[in-house]
Amino acid sequence: MSRKLFPLVLSIAALSAAPAFAQDHAHVADHAAASVAAEATEAATIVDAFHAALQSGDTAGALNFLAPDVMIFEGGGAERSREEYASHHLGSDAAFSAATEASVTRRSGWASGDVAWIVSEGRTTGQFNGRAVNLLTTETMVLKRGPEGWRIQHIHWSSRTPR
Repeated sequence: MSRKLFPLVLSIAALSAAPAFAQDHAHVADHAAASVAAEATEAATIVDAFHAALQSGDTAGALNFLAPDVMIFEGGGAERSREEYASHHLGSDAAFSAATEASVTRRSGWASGDVAWIVSEGRTTGQFNGRAVNLLTTETMVLKRGPEGWRIQHIHWSSRTPR
């Protein structure tokens, strides 16, 4: 698929999933975890492996799970490639991950052909740089399957303090 068509396909896939996402969220409001569709379980495994690599300080391993042209959104900023992420936030993300405890409280995932999206809600607690951390987190990861398997194409991270 050409790079020009991928955003269109991704938009169509996301829009087609919106009703399912809303329905799934309403259904799991009283449950600790949502479900990941069978066709998206391998993609969810890649998401978990990416986080495990960060937590263990394996930055090279974490980068291996990212597509070369990954787009990462966090805190209103954007990193537009694996190399840009490696040179900016990768080290601090690994340090933060190693110093804190993150748990997933809800997760849903879907796949359509070679595109999958995994959405997670969670909580991160601990100490980092001498400060207490207590955050509610949301994460969206869009993955694309290619010759090397699933790779993370897009990440959107968001967090806030609990009310």
